[in-house]
Amino acid sequence: MQLKHLRTLLSPQDGAAKVTCMAWSQNNAKFAVCTVDRVVLLYDEHGERRDKFSTKPADMKYGRKSYMVKGMAFSPDSTKIAIGQTDNIIYVYKIGEDWGDKKVICNKFIQTSAVTCLQWPAEYIIVFGLAEGKVRLANTKTNKSSTIYGTDSYVVSLTTNCSGKGILSGHSDGTIVRYFFDDEGSGESQGKLVNHPCPPYALAWATNSIVAAGCDRRIVAYGKEGHVLQTFDYSRDPLEREFTTAAASPGGQSVVLGSYDRLRVLNWSPRRNVWEEAKPKEIANLYTITALAWKRDGSRLCAGTLCGGVEQFDCCLRRSIYKNKFELTYVGPSQVIVKNLSSGTRVVLKSHYGYEVEEVKILGKERYLVAHTSDTLLLGDLTTNRLSEVAWQGSGGNEKYFFENENVCMIFNAGELTLVEYGSNDTLGSVRTEFVNPHLISVRINERCQRGMEDNKKLAYLVDIKTIAIVDLIGGYNIGTISHESRVDWLELNETGHKLLFRDRKLRLHLYDIESCSKTMILNFCSYVQWVPGSDVLVAQNRNNLCVWYNIEAPERVTTSSIRGDVVGLERGGGKTEVMVTEGVTTVAYTLDEGLIEFGTAIDDGNYTRATAFLETLEMTPETEAMWKTLSKLSLEAKQLHIAERCFSALGHVAKARFLHETNEIADQVSREYGGEGTDFYQVRARLAMLEKNYKLAEMIFLEQNAVEEAMDMYQELHRWDECIAVAEAKGHPALEKLRRGYYQWLMDTQQEERAGELQESQGDGLAAISLYLKAGLPAKAARLVLNREELLANTELVEHITAALIKGELYERAGDLFEKIRNPQRALECYCKGSAFMKAVELARLAFPVEVVRLEEAWGDHLVQQKQLDAAINHYIEARCSIKAIEAALGARQWKKAIYILDLQDQNTASKYYPRVAQHYASLQEYEIAEELYAKGDRTKDAIDMYTQAGRWEQAHKLAMKCMRPEDVSVLYITQAQEMEKQGKYREAERLYVTVEEPDLAISMFKKHKLYDDMIRLVGKHHPDLLSDTHLHLGKELEAEGRLQEAEYHYLEAQEWKATVNMYRSNGLWEEAYRVAKAHGGANAHKHVAYLWAKSLGGEAAVRLLNKLGLLEAAIDHAADNCSFEFAFELSRLALKHKTPEIHLRYAMYLEDEGKFEEAEAEFIKAGKPKEAVLMFVHNQDWEAAQRVAEAHDPDSVAEVLVGQARGALEEKDFQKAEGLLLRAQRPGLALNYYKEAGLWSDALRICKDYVPSQLEALQEEYEREATKKGARGMEGLVEQARQWEQAGEYSRAVDCYLKVRDAGSSSLVEKCWLKAAELSIKFLPPPRSLEVVRAVGPQLIGIGKPSAAAELYLNLDLVKEAIDAFIEGEEWNKAKRVAKELDPRYEDYVDQCYKQFLKSQGKVDSLVGVDVVAALDLYVEQGQWDKCIETATKQNYKILHKYVALYATHLIREGGYAQALALYVQHGAPANPQNFNIYKRIFTDMVSSPGTNSAEAYHSWADLRDVLFNLCENLVKSSEANSPAHEEFETMLLIAHYYATRSAAQSVKELETVAARLSVSLLRHTQLLPADKAFYEAGIAAKAVGWENMAFIFLNRFLDLTDAIEEGTLDALDHSDFQDTDIPFEVPLPAKQHIPEAQREEVRDWVLTVSMDQRLEQVLPRDERGVYEASLVAASTGVRALPCLITGYPILRNKIEFKRPGKAANKKNWNKFLMAIKTSHSPMCQDVLKFISQWCGGLPSTSFSFQ
Repeated sequence: MQLKHLRTLLSPQDGAAKVTCMAWSQNNAKFAVCTVDRVVLLYDEHGERRDKFSTKPADMKYGRKSYMVKGMAFSPDSTKIAIGQTDNIIYVYKIGEDWGDKKVICNKFIQTSAVTCLQWPAEYIIVFGLAEGKVRLANTKTNKSSTIYGTDSYVVSLTTNCSGKGILSGHSDGTIVRYFFDDEGSGESQGKLVNHPCPPYALAWATNSIVAAGCDRRIVAYGKEGHVLQTFDYSRDPLEREFTTAAASPGGQSVVLGSYDRLRVLNWSPRRNVWEEAKPKEIANLYTITALAWKRDGSRLCAGTLCGGVEQFDCCLRRSIYKNKFELTYVGPSQVIVKNLSSGTRVVLKSHYGYEVEEVKILGKERYLVAHTSDTLLLGDLTTNRLSEVAWQGSGGNEKYFFENENVCMIFNAGELTLVEYGSNDTLGSVRTEFVNPHLISVRINERCQRGMEDNKKLAYLVDIKTIAIVDLIGGYNIGTISHESRVDWLELNETGHKLLFRDRKLRLHLYDIESCSKTMILNFCSYVQWVPGSDVLVAQNRNNLCVWYNIEAPERVTTSSIRGDVVGLERGGGKTEVMVTEGVTTVAYTLDEGLIEFGTAIDDGNYTRATAFLETLEMTPETEAMWKTLSKLSLEAKQLHIAERCFSALGHVAKARFLHETNEIADQVSREYGGEGTDFYQVRARLAMLEKNYKLAEMIFLEQNAVEEAMDMYQELHRWDECIAVAEAKGHPALEKLRRGYYQWLMDTQQEERAGELQESQGDGLAAISLYLKAGLPAKAARLVLNREELLANTELVEHITAALIKGELYERAGDLFEKIRNPQRALECYCKGSAFMKAVELARLAFPVEVVRLEEAWGDHLVQQKQLDAAINHYIEARCSIKAIEAALGARQWKKAIYILDLQDQNTASKYYPRVAQHYASLQEYEIAEELYAKGDRTKDAIDMYTQAGRWEQAHKLAMKCMRPEDVSVLYITQAQEMEKQGKYREAERLYVTVEEPDLAISMFKKHKLYDDMIRLVGKHHPDLLSDTHLHLGKELEAEGRLQEAEYHYLEAQEWKATVNMYRSNGLWEEAYRVAKAHGGANAHKHVAYLWAKSLGGEAAVRLLNKLGLLEAAIDHAADNCSFEFAFELSRLALKHKTPEIHLRYAMYLEDEGKFEEAEAEFIKAGKPKEAVLMFVHNQDWEAAQRVAEAHDPDSVAEVLVGQARGALEEKDFQKAEGLLLRAQRPGLALNYYKEAGLWSDALRICKDYVPSQLEALQEEYEREATKKGARGMEGLVEQARQWEQAGEYSRAVDCYLKVRDAGSSSLVEKCWLKAAELSIKFLPPPRSLEVVRAVGPQLIGIGKPSAAAELYLNLDLVKEAIDAFIEGEEWNKAKRVAKELDPRYEDYVDQCYKQFLKSQGKVDSLVGVDVVAALDLYVEQGQWDKCIETATKQNYKILHKYVALYATHLIREGGYAQALALYVQHGAPANPQNFNIYKRIFTDMVSSPGTNSAEAYHSWADLRDVLFNLCENLVKSSEANSPAHEEFETMLLIAHYYATRSAAQSVKELETVAARLSVSLLRHTQLLPADKAFYEAGIAAKAVGWENMAFIFLNRFLDLTDAIEEGTLDALDHSDFQDTDIPFEVPLPAKQHIPEAQREEVRDWVLTVSMDQRLEQVLPRDERGVYEASLVAASTGVRALPCLITGYPILRNKIEFKRPGKAANKKNWNKFLMAIKTSHSPMCQDVLKFISQWCGGLPSTSFSFQ
């Protein structure tokens, strides 16, 4: 790790002003510094000061300066600061979360001695050390402090481990003590650990060891149990002082120790297991470091100093940029800060085990972090800042990561799926699976919290392709396994993890309930399925249906709507849920019922607040009202009373809402007064019971609390007087009688006589009660009371009165009771009968009137029948001996068994008519045996047989019939029955009857008669299988005859007679059907044949249309042609495929040819457009005449072929003459030529060629010549001979051609003669163009064989002067060439000269070239790089030429980086005022001033050369047209600068002139628009520093550092010009392209500037002179007056001026004399040269006695 200084947060003071303590907040957002003034300054994370507050003493009477702050720490939540003070107190200040929040003391802990150090490792726990040696703990929650352990030695230091679970204290006797709140399983010991040789003021607890240091200047690293691991001994280093403070990085991998002017850095090497010392950070004038604080993310370290300064350093091992979007800062081996460059958000990624982080990747749409260490895997969610570290053994980087779930990272590796929950440092679970498609894994982690369920983590995955396992990730056990019969291709748990959806490859959607382990198939053909987010509502697509399950608990209740596309997604937001469906190119949204979704989900989850919030958004409709009702009920059950109150308000239940409002007020008041849940208060519970109308429970609650009055008040308010009085009685309440009176009066007032009567009855006043009952019209109650009290029965009048009232009210039974009670049985019996109280009447009759009992029983039965109580009536009829009525009642009551029992007791006549009715019942119950028995009893056997027949139980029917009938009768019966059934159309029943009596043929005939052929076939197949095929065929023919062709087809095909079917359809003209059958049942080509026949039957255009439709047109034509039906083929092709007609003609012709009908075939060939075929036919038969006739008439191209054919015949017979004649007739002389050539008859060949193919004559001659050449010299001689022949024959052109063809055959003289002969002949006899052509051809050939003179003479014969000259040049006969040009065409003289020059150039004969063309020679020197010769030669030419080449050479040298040689050139040859040279001079100047190593005496001659060249240039400019131009002024300035540089170098050679050199360096700063600014400021600063002008040096070097930073940043915008206001140093200067000062020198300057700035003894201002302006400035800012610069120093001349002859040139007298004196004493030749130059430049020196001798 390296420390890089970032900024000074707090500037140091002049004296000691120690920073006592500093602290960073846990959230990295705040940094606190406590100054010597006991003021806490608060900074933000960027180092900007945002707030401050003063600390206060324990007691104000001792004054504000009575204490020092020794310790300071932020709380873990960063909202509080603990301050430990030497006046025996700790204050805890609440500083708030925002800047500027009010600072409040929230805790104080008074101690017995001074607090010396303090830490805040955990919430509520502050640990601190005291001067008396104790280490104590302060609890901010209880506001109490306690001792952890005590020692007898002052606590000098206190630190915690990285986790904050352990503390270390260092004591003044060298003891180091360790204590753990939680050793985190490490097993490390507690108590005294080490005895350090000196007080360990610098104490740090790193991950792997404890580092301690102090005043002995040794750093010791101790192991976990106190043994020495390493020692770093600096006691012999004279520059090192005692170590005062130490800090470990948050990751524990680095330790920084502070001493005097220095920070030492130790880095832990995990590979070597040792501490390694990095380069220490040394800063001069920093003084002793008194405090260190490390930012919690490890990226910044702050150091406080003895002088009150706070410096901030950047800590980092390395930085990298990831994909240009994230910055990764490795602040330690195990800690990385990941910063999003676009948003600025930061995440600290840290290995809790201290492992080195190897590589960080950002995956999953750049949201998730993945990093490896040697033994762990780090994962994180950048959005939510949840980080995890889990144990992970490296697997070669083969892991696959899936980030589909926002809560869990799924890692697949080697067949194992591991789940890691973000924010948890343990793996959530791990399972074996080969299926890693995210659609085949579903994880749900607390996605929707439900009441009563804290943690809910479930996983569903595939064990194999057909088995799903569901795992509870909290318990780690399997909660369900589903074995499916088909492959599963998608699965997903709902958000609560109670239901699992999965789909198989057959697109069947299944729902699995995890609790009940039940599986339901809920949809077929499912192409899309999705849970609606935030709910248990399910959306799926089945073909063109959108299916929605609003209540997944009832999967059978599905809402279906039709859609016209495919579902592509779900969108939920803005209070609505939409299903997105693509319909063609558009996307349509189908809106779901949000009420059912949102409300149902909230209710399921028990989240009634969410349900209320949703209902608030809806208008009141019947559906909404139902929802409010549901919510009111559930919220009351859950005691969420405020929600219940809102529900009743919404429903308009004002009373309930008001009642709940009062209840809520009571609950809230109790909660406020006593804390806890107000709903548990007894009044609230009682009121809720009242609301549920459970008054007994309310009463019990009140009485439990002894609130009797409240219980009574409740009942009274509800007018429940009875309960009220009962409570008063139970509790012996004094107001009992008063209550009773009040109750009676209230009943009377409200006309509740009945209640009043009951009250009087309860109080024992019977008469009053009866009076009240009768008044209320309740005689029954009065009768009950009388019957219960014997004394009242004695009152006859009263009884009469009551009975009259009862009879009047038709209460006969009660009246009867009363009559019976007063022993009046007659009246009683009458009343009982009137009141239908037959039981009492019968009982009374049995005692008083036995005769009447039978009558009463019958009457009772009749009454019960009237009341439809038939069942009850049966027994009474039996008692009354009314059998018929009893049977009727039993039948009516469907008491069949009872009816049978009664019937069995009756005689046959009576019973026989009832048995069939009972039998029918049993028949309807299919209890046929019982029915049969009953029919038999009723003598109705025929009905029994019918029953069996109707039931289809033919066997039983037959059996029964056989028992009681003769077989023939049975047969007749069955056949008759069957015929009856047949008439009724019940053919199946008839069939069964026929089959039962073994007459299947009758059934077959029946089916045939009724044309039920299927049934007929079925029976034939069953009973006569051998006749089945014949039957089918027979039926087919019969049906065909009837015209039922479809059915006939079926039977034909069943008989496997498809051809019969086709023929049937053909004969009926149903070609389409015939075609269909042929295609379905015939062979591969059967349908084509049928189509062909069909088309043939149609003929004409109809046939064409049909074949087109069937796509068989071409095939049909081919078929017709194949079958020689050419007429039909012609017809089809004529109508539809005209292009096929020639083909058919051709096929017809070939057919005719095969038949030997050549004349007809000839006609067809011609019609087919194939006359050639006809010709070939005749040629084949060697009928030349016919062939010739056809060819001449129809194919003239073939005529030649016929003739050629004849000629071949003649040649075979060696009749060349005839063959030649035929071939010439055939216009094929070429063939004749070839035949002659093949025969070696060249003369005939040449003759034919010359007469008929003159164009090929040349080629033939060439061929002949080649043949001749092959024959060698004889051949060439043959050519020459041939040429002579042509010449003699006057064929000069051919002769010339022949001569020209002669090639070297070993004799060049022969060739030359032939060529010259050809040229001679052409000149003499041939036309000029041809002679010209020949000469042009011969000339180069002659030059080629080394005869250029001969060629030139030929050219001259034809006046080809240019060619003649070129020929002489080719032969290097320059004089002849020049003479010809001069005499014949002077225009070519220059051309010859040019060629000659070029020749000299190419030969490199430059010396010869000089005499011909100097400039060309010079250019050649330049090309060859012979610059010295070039310049030497140019020197001999005029001034202009010389300077042209000097400029070229200078440019070349500058490009090569040799500006010094370029300068030397102009020193030697002078600097002309050519504008085109200005850039060269400027470039030499720029290169010179930018070059390193020129700030020395040794560089004088270079500067003097530059000065002299520029002086020479300026002198020349004065005389030129460029005088006084901007360029001239610029060069004058450059001359002045060069003079200053030269004078500075001269002054540097003489010790006395050191200040003159320094002043010149300072003066040069006003020309930084022409000089590299950084170099100029550096040289000025170093020079000023060397002569002790430290203020100037500091400002110039500070400016230099700013410029170097600006060069790196590429802009000068950030420069601060405040130090150079009112000076003539320019602000706007060009930004140097590169650093001109090396890195090492820049670092030296940086360190010096930092040291001086810490020192604070310098004033950061430039020195001023008597004008009140900067002493080196020529312009006075206040007046604008410009002073002249001194020629010796460049400083302004304010007085004692020495003026020179040249205007504007002057020197300061003092400086001038000093310079002269230095020359006298040192005899410096450089200074003398300067003086000499000044004399030249300024027109002589002032009158002095100094001489140069």
